[in-house]
Amino acid sequence: MPNIKSVVKDVKKSRERRLRNLAAKSKIKTFVKKTKIAQDKKAEGAAALLHETVSIVDKAAKRGIIHPNAAARRKSRLMKRAIAKQA
Repeated sequence: MPNIKSVVKDVKKSRERRLRNLAAKSKIKTFVKKTKIAQDKKAEGAAALLHETVSIVDKAAKRGIIHPNAAARRKSRLMKRAIAKQA
């Protein structure tokens, strides 16, 4: 544990941020999984779920939790999957 007071505060902050980022990443994974399952079952709310998932991914990219290109890749794959399942 550091001795300097400001460094102690920095460590505390970084731990809080880490937990928040882990929660956000977990939420992304959960919603992507839910969306894929809904698309496979051709459920009624699949489009709404896709919209919500895209929103969550965008927010994570905006906050710097995931890279913007990673967000774009995830959204693109979900959209391609949705179009393929409709046809």
